[in-house]
Amino acid sequence: MSLHAPRGVVMGTFYGMTAPYRIVAVSGSLHEPSKTTALLRAIAAAVAERAEVEVQLIELTTIGPALAGALRRDHLPASVEEQLVAIEQADLLIVGSPVYRASFTGLFKHLFDFVGQYALVGKPVLLAATGGGERHALIIEHQLRPLFAFFQALTLPLGVYASDTDFDGYVVNSEILQARISLAAERALPLVGYAASRSVEALV
Repeated sequence: MSLHAPRGVVMGTFYGMTAPYRIVAVSGSLHEPSKTTALLRAIAAAVAERAEVEVQLIELTTIGPALAGALRRDHLPASVEEQLVAIEQADLLIVGSPVYRASFTGLFKHLFDFVGQYALVGKPVLLAATGGGERHALIIEHQLRPLFAFFQALTLPLGVYASDTDFDGYVVNSEILQARISLAAERALPLVGYAASRSVEALV
């Protein structure tokens, strides 16, 4: 199972489901290759092992140049507008950023500045981040969680943080991190299924 499948689609099975969940992973990294993107791929793959899903990966290294100069959503090119619609229509968001100046990257925030204020109400969001060491792990609680609380999203309790030492190059090689990724995926799916079956009004 690979996130390099055509159109970024990954398929799995979960309790005989017939309709796949739409998973959108958003990497706030400004580099390619990227440990943050590798972490998001690993999390999405863990979800895909447990459910029938379609995964779309959005990388700022790809859309950043077209995004950076826009002041309003209607200034964005169609290619970026398509990514925003995918974020707003996802059944599960997996979002991650490297720690940059004690926060997420500016372009990551700029992207979500264009997301509809009420488009993520009740949407499950799995938070992830990478940094040089464990001292940066609180970015999930102090930066990412408040951002998605503003959107009234359903941020999942278990986030995934990875340090540089958790990777071999750009591949997750830490057994502890792999176990946390698996646990996060396992705990996310019941909430994703619940949210997908409820109206937005019922989740507010």
